[in-house]
Amino acid sequence: MATDDFYVRYYVGHKGKFGHEFLEFELRPDGKLRYANNSNYKNDSMIRKEVFVSAAVVEEVKRIIEDSEILKEDDNNWPMPDRVGRQELEIVNGADHISFTTTKLGSLLQVQQSQDPEGLRLFYYLVQDLKCFVFSAMSSHFKIQPLG
Repeated sequence: MATDDFYVRYYVGHKGKFGHEFLEFELRPDGKLRYANNSNYKNDSMIRKEVFVSAAVVEEVKRIIEDSEILKEDDNNWPMPDRVGRQELEIVNGADHISFTTTKLGSLLQVQQSQDPEGLRLFYYLVQDLKCFVFSAMSSHFKIQPLG
């Protein structure tokens, strides 16, 4: 499988009491994984990290996305972004290029009560999987465990 036409970007954020707070990551076809987390809570500063991952890692993310079948979904009946916040997921996979936008989802109950619970559930779990994958990749790269 060629990774030339593969790209994924995820964003979740809101504007509120502490300004524009968000989490965003993207994975490019060349293996560049970029991560940003901005929170002004208790005067936190923005965290930005960049790493290059192997082609095998890119292929695994691609497999996770393909297995989720999210590319068959449509966000027309998903809750619109609102004052609570917004989520965006953009995926390019070969000839497929899709962008999803919805509100921040607080619970699976919110997903189940939506107009498209099946599609939104796929989105909800895929986003959890991708965030876990990215957090693991970033943690393993930037946290050095002492020997002994």
